[in-house]
Amino acid sequence: MNNHTLVIYDFDIMFEILKEIESQLNFKLIKVTKNNLKDFELITEKNYIIISSKKIKDQENQIIIDKLPIEINKLIESININFLKKTYSQQSDINLGNYNLNLNSRKIFKNENSLNLTEREADIIIFLSKAEKPVKISKLQKEVWGHNSKLETHTVETHIYRLRTKISKNFNDDNFILSSKQGYMISK
Repeated sequence: MNNHTLVIYDFDIMFEILKEIESQLNFKLIKVTKNNLKDFELITEKNYIIISSKKIKDQENQIIIDKLPIEINKLIESININFLKKTYSQQSDINLGNYNLNLNSRKIFKNENSLNLTEREADIIIFLSKAEKPVKISKLQKEVWGHNSKLETHTVETHIYRLRTKISKNFNDDNFILSSKQGYMISK
């Protein structure tokens, strides 16, 4: 079974129909009623979608079904598409301490502020964020640029300088990318 959860909110007939074919579904089912709204707090899964007949205040990831009858195949297809979109979106977000990097938009976020990045800047941040220790310029040059060690290091240094300047101006953070004799790293 997949790690997706479909929450059926106060929609008994929908729950019963889906429960009958649950073994053929790519998601598990949970039923929540108006009387058990606190059950929403028990949903610990990140990959959930709620189906209901009305919009639920302060809840995300909802599919509203307000017109019946509905073709069950189309409903299941819609649910699966929503799970795919949600999974794709989650995979494109990288948590970097106080920052989030969205690979799809190539934007880095901190609180309400965001900053557009070039493809190379995003690649630098991703590579540095995966490193366990400071990364030497030659390694960045080889891994991010795909160049051999005979090329000048000025390109890497210039890109890092510009990236650090952009982050400093936009987020007032001079310590996001740290430098030392051992190389560069993302502060965590």
